[in-house]
Amino acid sequence: MTDAATYRNPVIPGFHPDPSICRVGEDYYLVCSSFEYFPGVPIFHSRDLVNWRQIGNVLDRPNQLELPPGTHASGGIFAPTIRHHDGRFYMITTNVNIGRHLLVTATDPAGPWSDPIYLDVPHIDPSLVWDDNGDCWLTVSGVESYRIDPLAGTVLEGPVPMWSGTGGQYPEAPHLYRIDGWWYLLVSEGGTHTGHAVSIARSRDIRGPFAPAPVNPFLTHRSTDRPIQATGHADLVQAADGSWWLVLLGIRAKGQWPPYHVLGRETFLVPVRWVDGWPVVDPVEEVMAAPAGSPPALATAPDPGAHRDDFDDPTLAAGWLSLRARPAESWSLTERPGWLTLHAVGDTLDRVGATIVARRQLHHDCRAGVRVDPGAGRAGLTLRIDEAHHYDLEISEGTVRVVGRVGPFRQVFAEQPVPPGPVTVTIATRTHHLLPPTVTAADQVTAPGAPFGVRPAACDTVSFEVATADGSVVLAELDGRYLSTEVAAGFTGRVFGLYVTEGSAAFDWFDYQPMPPAGD
Repeated sequence: MTDAATYRNPVIPGFHPDPSICRVGEDYYLVCSSFEYFPGVPIFHSRDLVNWRQIGNVLDRPNQLELPPGTHASGGIFAPTIRHHDGRFYMITTNVNIGRHLLVTATDPAGPWSDPIYLDVPHIDPSLVWDDNGDCWLTVSGVESYRIDPLAGTVLEGPVPMWSGTGGQYPEAPHLYRIDGWWYLLVSEGGTHTGHAVSIARSRDIRGPFAPAPVNPFLTHRSTDRPIQATGHADLVQAADGSWWLVLLGIRAKGQWPPYHVLGRETFLVPVRWVDGWPVVDPVEEVMAAPAGSPPALATAPDPGAHRDDFDDPTLAAGWLSLRARPAESWSLTERPGWLTLHAVGDTLDRVGATIVARRQLHHDCRAGVRVDPGAGRAGLTLRIDEAHHYDLEISEGTVRVVGRVGPFRQVFAEQPVPPGPVTVTIATRTHHLLPPTVTAADQVTAPGAPFGVRPAACDTVSFEVATADGSVVLAELDGRYLSTEVAAGFTGRVFGLYVTEGSAAFDWFDYQPMPPAGD
């Protein structure tokens, strides 16, 4: 537990980018981008802004989320916004694969959410706000606004050009707020990597003109050595006690130059002060001081920690992901009670169409294990970024193998016979620390038992274990940076996936455990 005057970032770790937030009474609701994964748009609930629990997924039915097989990695669902107006929740986002914004509503944020209403307006990053007359405005990247009928999906006015930031590339994530008689326009710019920044302007009229703040961007970590980088894509919220907060995305890169980030873009929280009518924030730190008057519960901030699924429930928990779709014929929790049974609908993880059920990697130092009965099929546990970047612990024909796919290259790094029946396999990731000055990279790579290809610049080491009658055996250790955004590109982070690419396989349990950083 953290000190009573602090909380810990990120408040939602792992691949949870593009956060948007709203408050209803004492309750806060937050959504994130989901890209090529199904179900789409995870939704979280909190009573203190720090402790978040996933209560569902907004787009959890095939007729809400159209992700055809050709959906490329990091395609699909971009940048949702959640708002509450007149007793109803609204979530709007962009499905870039069909080039349309979609809007769904609900009276209960845990669902069910409505079938989508589509809006054919250009750009991405849609956001909603209602003016003093009750009219609804849609603002998109660019930056421009439209007055719309949100329930009919029709444009009533626009486009209305808005303020597009200070000149940084890709002005995006625009949000409008009505505060103390002003319309504030929050914009992110500079791209969603290390140049990311948050700027703001205001106007008395929602149609502008907007005057920028005297200091912009008012939040950026670019050109600094801070451990949290790429800070941006933010959303403001006022707490029930009157304090103001900003949720935003950021990355925690590891390794020597250049650093690599593997968890994707995560959700961070920072307090806001208002000075002369403008928001002011401190740099985003992993441990933040809570301002005076913050809710006492804000200090609790536990690590999301371990989770285990024994597949005893009749439905999959909200945190499980599949790629693009989850066909009914590809999985079952009733076919073999207490087990998750997967059926192959694709023959390789290297192409779109494989059967995968996955959970996000939430910590740099962690281990994920499964007990799998491969039967006569081919199945296992994968650590994945996309079809061209994944490491697999695969079991078939009485052998367990460590398989790596990086770009155009695919290689088997180790294999070992296993007896018939269920096998327990584990993938672990450990932060890679620099070598002592007396040890060279060549010494490390050529030394007996050295991790294959792990150099001083690596961000982490990924190890692959199989349980045997004589104990756990490490089959191989690989360089983790090849499963990073800097290598693979895209907008997502790593996931641990249970998969089958031939026949059928059953999984008795999945167990995820954070570990202390190497050296602790």
